[in-house]
Amino acid sequence: QVQLVESGGGLVQTGSSLRLSCAASGRTLTPYAVGWFRRVPGKEREFVAFVSRSGGFTIYGDSMEGHFTISRDNAKNMVYLQIDTLKPEDTAVYYCAASMSSYTTDQVTTPTYYPYWGQGTQVTVSS
Repeated sequence: QVQLVESGGGLVQTGSSLRLSCAASGRTLTPYAVGWFRRVPGKEREFVAFVSRSGGFTIYGDSMEGHFTISRDNAKNMVYLQIDTLKPEDTAVYYCAASMSSYTTDQVTTPTYYPYWGQGTQVTVSS
């Protein structure tokens, strides 16, 4: 099975940008669709973005598009989440998740679609 490791988080100032990375090991990431979620303590995981196996199809959560950009490089076994113009409300632990299953556009926005998860990377945005 695939193992996922997120990186790229940190403490940043409002208005800055970050690129989070999701690295796969154990197996090639190519057969997997990948999503990014985030979680604030005390709240449910929130869907941020999804990218198909080829990278040609993406979905974003409500009010996420334009603020987040998801992409992947299958040759490098990597998926990325670019976050621009960071705001304090973006402070959260960000997780990448992967699945080989077929999907509907509704399914990929729910955590239950994804059997494989990374440990998360903390993003903290100071005001």
